[in-house]
Amino acid sequence: MPLDIVVLAAGKGTRMYSDLPKVLHPIAGKPMLAHVLDAVVDMADASTTVVIGHGAETVRAAFGDRKVNWAEQTAQLGTGHAVMQAAPFLRDDATTLILMGDVPLIKTQTLIDLVKRAESTGFGLLTLKLDDPTGYGRIVRNVSGKVEGIIEQKDSTPEQLLIGEVNTGVMAINGGKLKRWLSSLSNNNAQGEYYLTDVVATAVNEGVEIATQAAQSLHEVMGVNNRIQQAELERAYQRGYASTLLAAGLSLADPERIDVRGTLRHGKDCFIDVNCVIEGEVTIGNGVVIGPNCHLKNVTIGDGAMIKAFTSIEDSSLAGTNDVGPYARLRPGTQLGHGAKIGNFVETKKAEIGNGSKVNHLSYIGDAVLGSGVNVGAGTITCNYDGINKHQTVLADDVFIGSNSTLVAPITVGKGSFVGAASVITKTVDENSLAISRSKQKNVAGWVPPKKRN
Repeated sequence: MPLDIVVLAAGKGTRMYSDLPKVLHPIAGKPMLAHVLDAVVDMADASTTVVIGHGAETVRAAFGDRKVNWAEQTAQLGTGHAVMQAAPFLRDDATTLILMGDVPLIKTQTLIDLVKRAESTGFGLLTLKLDDPTGYGRIVRNVSGKVEGIIEQKDSTPEQLLIGEVNTGVMAINGGKLKRWLSSLSNNNAQGEYYLTDVVATAVNEGVEIATQAAQSLHEVMGVNNRIQQAELERAYQRGYASTLLAAGLSLADPERIDVRGTLRHGKDCFIDVNCVIEGEVTIGNGVVIGPNCHLKNVTIGDGAMIKAFTSIEDSSLAGTNDVGPYARLRPGTQLGHGAKIGNFVETKKAEIGNGSKVNHLSYIGDAVLGSGVNVGAGTITCNYDGINKHQTVLADDVFIGSNSTLVAPITVGKGSFVGAASVITKTVDENSLAISRSKQKNVAGWVPPKKRN
């Protein structure tokens, strides 16, 4: 049966205290609405409509690459009214699956199971049993166990308040019936709004059986209305991702202290210490060790590499058996060959560093190509920018650069050559040569240093 998906994403999110539309606030580095859309992207024969309102253009622009229909709710008149805006996109012969854009941890399998139940009766309702159902609408059943309706807490009797099964807001309904029931909704209530939950009672009155599906956990169906709930779902997501990594054999020093804001793929016998942040697409090989407080974004790391504490690596690749950090920064375009080493307080950018080469201390290597076996002394920099254009520095195999050297690009240092410490190199250095560029030292006898002024 075809499937029409409606995602309600029109809310302002007043309690977020933000100019950003609520559904664009992130969980694990991704907008909440993106989590919901990703959960349904692979569902068969599906068409998706997103109902937007507050910050509509901002939301639309953030998802310009998504193949979805957009419906706008210009007046916030309740969930029923929001679904009405999507009605032109709903097919009578399809099942309509209604989701919330601020419920980011909903699972695909749960939705598949709910849709299957809805196809058998024409109406499926996702529910959850809670030990403390305070604040939720209760699912009222008759003596035979069939759903009779949903009663909000403020309208519940003392007996109904004892009901632990609650409404999650997620429904799957036959499209033709849904549109007919929507047209009969009334806003004759204190809030002057059209409630989607009212269609449950209408369906029951017509003899339609409400089939229910249980959610797997509270966090799966929990919405975000404030920063506290956002933080709670962030930790729930990270805890779940860490459990998946542990189950797949990755060793974590503390699964409560890792944040994955993208995808992490790993080999065997890897270890990640505390407080590491993983963003984008990160792949690590076998036997990789990542020290505490590291940040990796869009990185590939080969077998046997060691990334020491407080290292940041972005849009870079490491071939393997590398030793990096502590306190190193590998900026976009860095490529390390096998066994290449980057030490403490070294920054690289758009640098190809060959097998076994070392930049051990306090250096900047940008727009550079280093061959194999190169040694760069402490305090060396490549002057790659002339104020308008970037230029490249090339250090051939087995080059040795003395400490505190300045390499003014464009420049090439030939194979096997040495550069003396504290040199400023502005010209090409031939192979197997020694380049020294210093002023002659002059000692002034009887020098009297300046005194402090009163």
